[in-house]
Amino acid sequence: MFRAHASVKAMGQLTDVKIKPGCSVYRKLAGLQRLTAAARRMSSTRPAPLLTAAPVRALVDEQISIRGRFLPPHCPVTVCARMHSDEGDLWESFAHYNSNESGAFSLTGDPSVGGSYLGCEPMGLFWSMQPAPGGREGLRLRKKNVETPYLVHISLLGGHVSPSGGQISELAAVTAERWYMAPGVKRIAIHQNGIVGTMFVPPGPGPFPAMLDLWGMGGGLQEYRSSLLASKGYVSLSLAYFGHKDLPGPPDRINVGDLYFKAAFRLLQDHPQVVSDRIGIIGLSFGCYLTLRIATRTGVKPSCLVCINGPMGSTVPLTDSDGRTDQFDSFQQYWTFDDEGRVIFKDVSLPANLPPDSFVKLEKLDCPLMYIVGEDDLSASSTENADLIEENLRTAGKSHLFTRLSYPGAGHLIEPPYSPNARSSMWSVKPKKLITMWGGHPAPHAAAQEDAWKKILDYLEKHLRS
Repeated sequence: MFRAHASVKAMGQLTDVKIKPGCSVYRKLAGLQRLTAAARRMSSTRPAPLLTAAPVRALVDEQISIRGRFLPPHCPVTVCARMHSDEGDLWESFAHYNSNESGAFSLTGDPSVGGSYLGCEPMGLFWSMQPAPGGREGLRLRKKNVETPYLVHISLLGGHVSPSGGQISELAAVTAERWYMAPGVKRIAIHQNGIVGTMFVPPGPGPFPAMLDLWGMGGGLQEYRSSLLASKGYVSLSLAYFGHKDLPGPPDRINVGDLYFKAAFRLLQDHPQVVSDRIGIIGLSFGCYLTLRIATRTGVKPSCLVCINGPMGSTVPLTDSDGRTDQFDSFQQYWTFDDEGRVIFKDVSLPANLPPDSFVKLEKLDCPLMYIVGEDDLSASSTENADLIEENLRTAGKSHLFTRLSYPGAGHLIEPPYSPNARSSMWSVKPKKLITMWGGHPAPHAAAQEDAWKKILDYLEKHLRS
């Protein structure tokens, strides 16, 4: 019997073998054996290409290792990531790699030579994501349901290609789960004594240090930063203060005052799983002003503050001494527009343009303050406000309380790491469509988010746990 993979030529050679004196028959048989072995080697199959992500389940601020193996040596490939937002919009990114002499590559150790980013960027597929072509205008990626993960489909494609270039078959694929909530974190909706928010409590009996979490003029209730803070061991209360259906109206102004924010802080203090004298406040954009105001006007004593790209006074005229505001569009004289008609709010928060009666009295500040600046911020005059805060604290003899982090190329929305930056996004649809500019360039903004988050966590560790 012949092996199924023996060639037709080899079979013919075998039938020609004749018994002759001497060693010729053995030479013929040896040649046939070599030919059969070569045929066997040619017919053996290479293992299928393999793409791995480790770990496949992780928090959004954790790096994962993505590797490709069992490819031909020095082979061009494309790695593509796709996922749907909670609203159903498709986001994607891709990068070009070349396998090494062993037919392998790694995002951790090898550079991307094209696509959504360049260079060695272990998490580039995540922070470089953009809405897929043909999607809705003005999107910004924000997790709405923190109790479910983002499911990121990562695929390996042959050649240096664009994933939107048509039908392309996958060589291999893997799905990664990206979570904001660690196992065991509890989510608790808060509607208590007029306070509207969501509290996240780490697993275990505690007691834990805590954070009051304040967002900006986008309004509503954002939970993803709070849920991630709880995943790091902090009870966190994300607080709604305007633009929420359960708060007093109208929705285009702040209708709650200092007592509201004081009550929210006290709610954390009184929680049985919170260390009552280890509570910090974090605020982004207008939330910076509120963070500083709470610490200097309401009689509560936070242990530390984190402010990200915001003003030290109100960007909206106040209607009373408690901090309630006029309509948010009442400062339109300071709005500017780019060539595409997108609004830039940066000048609204220039210290010279802020209502003088709204400035926070920083001489009353008694706790450490970390202020984070994106130097390409197009939504707030962050550098100018940081300068003024630093000057005021120096004049008050409190320079030791101030820490500044400043990031060239970073925009307004400095969020947890590996989040895609939106340089612009939809601000309003009614009464007219309005897109606003946030600023930031993808790679330096991603680097800023990664570094700032690490330093925020180190800062909280120092001031809330030590």
